[in-house]
Formats: sequence, C-alpha cells, structure tokens
Amino acid sequence: MKFGLAPTTVLIAALSATTVSAETLRLLTWGGYAPDDVIALFEAETGHTVEVTTSNNEEMIAKLRATNGGGFDLAQPSQDRIASAQEEFGIYKPIDMARVDAAQFIPSMLAATATNTTFEGEVFGLPHVWGTSGLVVNTAEAGQVTDYTDLCDDSVAGSVSYRLKRPTLIGFAYSMGLDPFAAYADPEAYQGILDQVEEMLIACKPNVKTYWDGGDEIKNLLRSGEVVAAMAWDTGGWQLNADNADITFVAPESGALGWIDTFVLPARGRADDAAYDWINFVMRPDIAAMITNTAGNFTAAAGGDAGVTADLQARYQASFDQAAIDNIKWYPPVPAGLEAMEGATLDRINAAN
Repeated sequence: MKFGLAPTTVLIAALSATTVSAETLRLLTWGGYAPDDVIALFEAETGHTVEVTTSNNEEMIAKLRATNGGGFDLAQPSQDRIASAQEEFGIYKPIDMARVDAAQFIPSMLAATATNTTFEGEVFGLPHVWGTSGLVVNTAEAGQVTDYTDLCDDSVAGSVSYRLKRPTLIGFAYSMGLDPFAAYADPEAYQGILDQVEEMLIACKPNVKTYWDGGDEIKNLLRSGEVVAAMAWDTGGWQLNADNADITFVAPESGALGWIDTFVLPARGRADDAAYDWINFVMRPDIAAMITNTAGNFTAAAGGDAGVTADLQARYQASFDQAAIDNIKWYPPVPAGLEAMEGATLDRINAAN
C-alpha cells in the first residue's frame, strides 16, 4: 500500500509546491518581445502567469520613477538607460547572477551589458534584444538617400519622416561629422553639438511630411508612398521589404545606431522568482528564435539565430555587410542630466516655424 500511494503523494506535493510558488509576472516591455505563443509555453511550463504592458524607453523610466520602482516585476529599457536612471532615481535592484543561466547568453554581449549597466559595483542589466536604427528608404524613389542629412536634400522635400527623439539628434550629429558619444562627459561640448544639430533640423522642417511616433505609423506612410525616406529601425525596413522589394533598411554611411534592450528588476517588484524564470526561459535558443521571428530583431541568446527564418537572415545580410557592422555606433550609458538637455533642444525644434 505504501509503495502504491507514494507516487500519488509525491505528485500532489509537487503540484501544491507549484501552486504556492506560482506568481504573476508584471512585464514592462516593447511590442513583440513577449509573443502570445511564448507566454503560453512559459505559463504551461512554470505555472506563472504573465501580464504585459508595452512601452518605450521614455515611458518605462517615467512609469518606474513615478512609483519609485513599483508596479512591475521585470522591465526592458535599453542598456544606456540603466546606470544613470539608477543614479538619479534608484528605480532598479541588482541582478543576482547566481539565478541567471549565463551560459545561454552570447558572452561578449553579456560582458558589454554588464559593463554598461554597473553602478556602485553592482550589475543592474542583462542583454536581451538588440538592433539598430538608421534609414528606411524606397530605393526606387530615393536611392540617393544614404545618410541621415540626405533626408534634408531638396530631392526628397515634403516626403521624409523621422521622430523628434534623441536618436534623431545623435544620428544627424554623426552625419554632420560630429561625435556626440565622445562628448557625453562634457556637457558644454555636448550642448555645442546639440546647437548645431538643432539648426540643421529646424532648416530641415520643410522636408518633413510628419514626425512619426509609432512603428505602424511610419510603416504605413512608407507603404502608401507619402514618405519615401525615413529614419527608423532595421526591423521595420525588413518587414516592409517583405511586401515591397524597393523598400528596405539602409545602414547610413556615418553608421547605424546600435542598441541593446535589457532585462532589469524594478526596485519594488514583487515576483523575482517569475522574473528570473522568464529571463532563463526566453534566452533558450528555441524560444529566442520565436521572439526574433516575431519582433524582427535578433537576441543575445547563444545559438538563438539557428531557428530564424531564412528570409529574415537574407534581409539582414543585404543591409549589413561587414563594414556596416563595424561602423555601428553603439549607445553608451547616458550621463545624468543629458536627456534634459536633449529634451530642451527637441522642444525648440518642435516649436520653430
């Protein structure tokens, strides 16, 4: 009798433990990073449930700042938004590397992100999805657009678009022969660069059809032909290329801007077990490929590209030869106070006639 009942007893105990340890993971992330099929697999495997809020860098910081790091259990800001935000607002808690399956990460990306997200000797971020912003061009209509400042050329007047956000300031600066990242540590020098870019972007306003806000908006503008050249993300260009071979992502001559979106633990998160389980789950190569096929960008998962569709691999290779890859300008951590300077510049550009 004892031997017959033992398996049932063990099973009940295991199910009870799963129920007790199951948590609700409140995930603050970007669109496409938590596909429904991935969530379903995770919930079935772990017993946790997932609540997703999609956002962007500015909103993520604002939400976490407003709650002193509460309201979410795992967030995904870009790696340049972590050390300075922690210094200013204290909205994150350190990563416990003993709970992370580090072998699942590309070592160089894991090391680089650790360096860029270290504050007071502790690591606050892990790499997840990476990609670039540059140009998305209808090459049949605007093949002459090969760098950011070409968006201001008379040949594309009234039919270009970009965001009034910090990547536009930085991209234009590089295209003008300036080095904004090198000036990060010198506010006066950085302001001088912003002033030059501000002048250029104000003069460029007649060329702009609209300043886009969301990915769907700019893709629809390019599909319709209202816009023939834009500053946008690589994945959007590749998605458009699937429907129209003339539209594609172009790595600018002055260099695409490279970003890494991370995993961070909000300071007042309540579900650390679920957060670490999610991190280790989505960094498995099979799951990472599912996310790439949905989001369009590659991940820092070792071997995560093996299951990516052949079409996406081909589009990536068409946009990036080795020289373009070597020329990517990777975002460093943003020093405290820098975004306020950029915000004032963007406000003046927006208000200018």
